[in-house]
Amino acid sequence: MTEVDAGTTVGQAAGRGRVLAWALWDWGSSAFHAVILTFVFSVYLVKEVGDDLPGRISPGAWLAFALGFAGFVVALTAPVSGQWFDASAKRKLSLGVLTGITVVSMAALFAVRDDYRDLWLGLLLLAIGSAAFELSNVPYNAMLRQVSTPETVGRVSGFGWAMGYFGGIFLLLACYVGFISGEGDHRGVLGVATAEGLNIRLVAVLAAAWFALFALPVLLAVPELPRTAADPGAARAGILDSYRVLWRDLRALWATDRRTVGFLLASAIFRDGLAGVFTFGAVLAVQVYGFTDARVLLFGVAANVVAALGAIVAGRFDDRFGPKIVIVVSLASMLVWGVVLLFVEGSLMFWIFGLLLTISVGPAQSSARSFLARLAPPGREGQYFGLYTTTGRAASFLAPTLFGVFVAVFGGDGPGAERVGIIGLLLVLGVGLAALLVVPPPERAR
Repeated sequence: MTEVDAGTTVGQAAGRGRVLAWALWDWGSSAFHAVILTFVFSVYLVKEVGDDLPGRISPGAWLAFALGFAGFVVALTAPVSGQWFDASAKRKLSLGVLTGITVVSMAALFAVRDDYRDLWLGLLLLAIGSAAFELSNVPYNAMLRQVSTPETVGRVSGFGWAMGYFGGIFLLLACYVGFISGEGDHRGVLGVATAEGLNIRLVAVLAAAWFALFALPVLLAVPELPRTAADPGAARAGILDSYRVLWRDLRALWATDRRTVGFLLASAIFRDGLAGVFTFGAVLAVQVYGFTDARVLLFGVAANVVAALGAIVAGRFDDRFGPKIVIVVSLASMLVWGVVLLFVEGSLMFWIFGLLLTISVGPAQSSARSFLARLAPPGREGQYFGLYTTTGRAASFLAPTLFGVFVAVFGGDGPGAERVGIIGLLLVLGVGLAALLVVPPPERAR
């Protein structure tokens, strides 16, 4: 296995080939997030597989429980695994193993037929895939420093986010045209039978193959880091000892670098607000602004396109002016367009101001990643991004809860009641912005 010189762990001057190889993982990973977890297979699991499930608990609730348990596992293990990836110099190996577990769990979903007795298998596979996928983002994000320089980290991060958006768009359209569109017992241009959910099960196999194919370049082109002597005990630590190492490092971080602690807390809040914008965007489009199912799909494609373009453009501003100003401007503009959406009516207004809202999501997500990459000490990127994942999970209840509370308390029972849920999303974004304003920006590259 090829190793890089220890001195190049910060800002290695990687060529464009390695940057592209790294970003292709983002392109491929959209197969799990967009197709399996968000738009296609989870919907099939709830509406088709579990539609005749006996008992009082709905399949949607069981899905939430399964994903919630997966998130709990991630929250407990992400920081420990991150510091172990760094100390053991197995960052790339860990990415390969976790990606492989995700891909296998996706392909195994082919066994989940349209039968409520298969719901439990589907939930188990989704939980395993979700936990492995979230954990795989820890070594992947940590590798950002290996494929960028201090002067280009913002552009490289933005390029990766954009590749993820575009990959999701391309694969979703391919699945819709090939396997889902149309009516009757055979769907899509391929004429796949719908009996026992065959067309959706084949989509899961396609998504697994897509992820596996585009995950290979980063594993082949980006070298593994050499073992460092910074903390040899962390590499040899068992599970319990790893938590002792983590607690020791957290105390040291609080004592010596409260800026990083402040950013982790602020980003956990505003990242949950960013996720809420996409999570509830389709609900608002249909329930409040009169969108049909077909228009929602088109809007979703358009929203991903503008978010991707925003991430690419903002990456250059990130490198020139710093990531903090990009995040602040993005969140502030989202608050403005969100307030406008509270008062406008009709699908045309949602097209205009909804896209203005989503164009800032990509830049905020991308610059949050580059912000932490600039703060992380050399050789400890995995640990820092493990904490990044954990704090994000810890705050992931805010946007859904506040959206639901505002709808339940102030929305009434008439049409368009979900409109007031926008206030809940804006509150999360606003609190995250306020918390970020007091965090000093990372030092500029020289």
